[in-house]
Amino acid sequence: MSKMIKGHSARSNLTEWLSYLESIHAVEIDLGLTRIAAVANKLKIAFPSSTVITVAGTNGKGTTCAFLENAFLAQDLTCSVYSSPHIERFNERLRLNKREVADSALVNAFETIETMRGDISLTYYEYTTLAALLILMAEQPDVIILEVGLGGRLDATNIIDTDVAVITTIDLDHQAFLGNTREAIGFEKAGIMRANKVVVIGDTNPPSSLATHAGDIGAKSYFREQNFTVEQANNNTWHWRGSEAEFLALNCCEIPQDNVASAIMVLHLLADKLRLSLDSRFINQIIDQTKVAGRMEKFTLDCDVILDVGHNPQAARYLATQLQKLNYAKVHAVLGMLADKDATNTIAPLLPEVEHWYIGTLNAPRGCKAINILESTQIDAAKVNCFDNVSQAFKMAKQNAKATDLILVFGSFYTVAEIRRLLV
Repeated sequence: MSKMIKGHSARSNLTEWLSYLESIHAVEIDLGLTRIAAVANKLKIAFPSSTVITVAGTNGKGTTCAFLENAFLAQDLTCSVYSSPHIERFNERLRLNKREVADSALVNAFETIETMRGDISLTYYEYTTLAALLILMAEQPDVIILEVGLGGRLDATNIIDTDVAVITTIDLDHQAFLGNTREAIGFEKAGIMRANKVVVIGDTNPPSSLATHAGDIGAKSYFREQNFTVEQANNNTWHWRGSEAEFLALNCCEIPQDNVASAIMVLHLLADKLRLSLDSRFINQIIDQTKVAGRMEKFTLDCDVILDVGHNPQAARYLATQLQKLNYAKVHAVLGMLADKDATNTIAPLLPEVEHWYIGTLNAPRGCKAINILESTQIDAAKVNCFDNVSQAFKMAKQNAKATDLILVFGSFYTVAEIRRLLV
């Protein structure tokens, strides 16, 4: 961090800074690039020697980033990942060669931004994104992976031009900001594309707005089912095939296979530029290595516990398909959600899979009361209990679950964070 200007500030530690950042902008979510771009220009943020990958989508961003990160590091490249939100510690949002960023680096970056921003108001997310970019500019890793926060076109990360854009899936979420249709949401996600640069589309049924925007700006698009495909094999393995490469007999994945497939396409496209050595053995090494906290994360107590940050209908449909593959006597679901999420359609796919529901009020910004979740769903009243918080809900689930049962904890990053602290 020696390259940064250290500004004067009364805030001496990370906790004080994060509290301050929560208070300085009137609106929590205030999409737009004007404010952050103006400050970034003052800070002269640029990455001339790094390959930049941005990853957007309704679901699957974090696992796609993790797979790519592990692959690049295994090829002796330096790699940094910026993502949000975090589960337990703010420092999780920026990894430098898989090491969480230090408090001191963040504080120095915040001080620099505070000195340079003048009277430009920044949201918490804009401010923290700028801090990450400042730290990355000092590090200049071989590869920078930016997980897009909300949407794409107007997300703070989109001030950075990408070498490769990835769009994982498109489904309904954040409709108040992104639109009420997959076509509208697809257009917002497509905003991370760049002219004459590569974009990988992982959605197996993408809205036409993605192809339209790619064509309009001249992006080099690679679509799942068109430019790369996945084929299930008989021996519980799968094959990845592209027009110029194939990787056969790939292992089962701890993370969603669809996201691995998209990440493989990215690796193939960057193989020459980054001098990557790719074969099925290497891909399997990364598949076996890649597990992500809060994504189908399994713990074993008196019974098995799975934590998943899934919080929208598409994520819930994926969870339902995973539960169908598992052989538990009963599933006990511990649920806490934010008030602006679609509880009705998130819970619906899981109704046939879950025997007992334990709904907790989420004591977090925009947290939803348990009774409000219950009233918006079709859960059988005989199968549900409501609690003041998700920790109480989890404790009751533990009391009721037998050794042959599963406790599924899902609905929000906040929900997973609260329960994960009880387990780790």
